[in-house]
Amino acid sequence: MASNDRGDQGKQDQDPVKVDKWNGTAVKNALDDAVRMIFTDHFQYEENHTLIDNRLILCSVACMFAVAALIYDYLRPFPESKTVLAICVLAYFAMMSVLTLYTTMVEKNHFLVTNQKDPAGVDPSNTWYCDSIMKRFDDEYSLIMQFTDGTTKAMRDASFSKSVGAWFDENGTLLYDLFQADVCSLHDSLINERKDK
Repeated sequence: MASNDRGDQGKQDQDPVKVDKWNGTAVKNALDDAVRMIFTDHFQYEENHTLIDNRLILCSVACMFAVAALIYDYLRPFPESKTVLAICVLAYFAMMSVLTLYTTMVEKNHFLVTNQKDPAGVDPSNTWYCDSIMKRFDDEYSLIMQFTDGTTKAMRDASFSKSVGAWFDENGTLLYDLFQADVCSLHDSLINERKDK
């Protein structure tokens, strides 16, 4: 897919990303952020926040039960409030269980969800999911991309694993162009697979 001049120009105007290359979490977060930038600036896809929004709603409902218990106990001190407290504690526990199931079964390990709109505006948007894995004390970064066709709902995925040394110099500066080339190659492999079918 051809790059967008505006997106690439925005990337060039930013300061280079520099991290402590011995801090695995910082390295992983920097690469995840770079993937987000590639999808939103380079490919011009629209980021979809639905998964995060749903998680925030579940957390907010759970917190409301905790706040309700706190306020009720303040207005009608224990033991008068014990029934309401018990209900709120059970409801909070239930919401945390739902949240755990949601993050495990629905949200999974997706750090980015984007919509690729149909240029003609006729067909539904295609959806791209990105997951990443970098184990503790390991220099291998794995990126898993999943493509869901908006029309057929067919799903395909592709991934790569590479040492982070390929994308960071000795000072811990992210070599964005090299990383973008690998991400775009993975992205294009899924697009080309779609065209071949």
